[in-house]
Amino acid sequence: MTAETVTAEAAVADAHRREWAFVLAATVRVTRDLDLAEECVQDAYAKALEKWPADGVPAAPGAWLTTVARNRALDLVRRDATLRRRLPLLVVDALGGEDPFTDGPEDPFWAGAPDDRLRLIFTCCHPALAIEAQVALTLRLICGLTTAEVARAFLVGEATMAARITRAKKKISTAGIPYRVPSAGELPARTRAVLEVVHLMFTTGHTAPAGERLLRGDLIDRALDLTRMLNCLLGTDPEVTGLLALILLTDARRGSRLDAEGRLVLLADQDRTRWDHDAIAEGRALVEDALRRSSHRLRRRPGRFSLMAAIAAVHTGETTDWHELLGLYDLLLETWPSPVVALNRAVALSFTDGPGPALDALTPLLSDPRLASYGYLSATRADLLRRLGRLPEARDAYEEALLLTENQPERAFLAERLEAL
Repeated sequence: MTAETVTAEAAVADAHRREWAFVLAATVRVTRDLDLAEECVQDAYAKALEKWPADGVPAAPGAWLTTVARNRALDLVRRDATLRRRLPLLVVDALGGEDPFTDGPEDPFWAGAPDDRLRLIFTCCHPALAIEAQVALTLRLICGLTTAEVARAFLVGEATMAARITRAKKKISTAGIPYRVPSAGELPARTRAVLEVVHLMFTTGHTAPAGERLLRGDLIDRALDLTRMLNCLLGTDPEVTGLLALILLTDARRGSRLDAEGRLVLLADQDRTRWDHDAIAEGRALVEDALRRSSHRLRRRPGRFSLMAAIAAVHTGETTDWHELLGLYDLLLETWPSPVVALNRAVALSFTDGPGPALDALTPLLSDPRLASYGYLSATRADLLRRLGRLPEARDAYEEALLLTENQPERAFLAERLEAL
């Protein structure tokens, strides 16, 4: 393999990670068909592998790929006289409704033409789709993962995931979901759906639901890339900035979460010199920016992701200020009432007031059906009982946590704690 080929293949791989969403979104505008657009974009990347070793990597790889993909799409549209008689993925209402591919009168909020990637993101994350379908489409269409890769991310068969993606695309068609950016009035609520999808992608990568690996670095990296893109396109929204900060600060600890033997290391015991301090510095600056803009623009309490990022920032200090964390969890619980937040608040309470009050705070959560199969609730209860010296009850709680946990490094950690009792 020649040096030119190696350089070209690396450039294509980099362009796939950085430019896929931009190229696909621009091509959809020509084809009005997501499947056809994907085919044209894949052809463009294949052509790049063929041309770039001989011609050199272009100065603007994304523009080169977009031109090739759109030209291929135009060629297919011209040659296929029956294309417009097929049922396109995003159809024009047969009774004369608005073409979803046209923007209609320009919303003054979007003066200057919105980035096509925003149209694609908001199409994938439309609330008419189930959350699982939103995540699958986001990974497939915006991140450029293959169907097999998406299936592996969610521990299902490729055929199952292919059917899920196909159903989601069909739902876009039958529901008439438009390929456009929401109006200014719709944007806040719709942006929250997008952030939910990206955050779910990150959390799935941060601790894999099952399997031999603690985390899925590929999903973490995809979520980080997506959030950076969103922050560039929607950076005036402090919650977008907050999510970016949250991901940076949480993932900065990636290298210290396992020891040299591959065993899980709790946050309090991690070697902080192994943390990514550049990411921490960037994340803290983003947190301050998000909180300042929330206070200045919204004149109300910061949103969920900004507060979660502030909590992550406290964890990245030289020591953990548990009293500050407790106050932040109180704010988060008011902003985003969630049993998981209440569980995390109980953990913070155990370090300020002791395991007894924390166990009392945990008790109401035991009857919450949303946490019925949540292994972290049993694991937290087991640890509090252990610290209180109530060892028989702690053993029962650890055994219950093991039954509810499928991630192998986490299972090994719980088994060690149980054996130590």
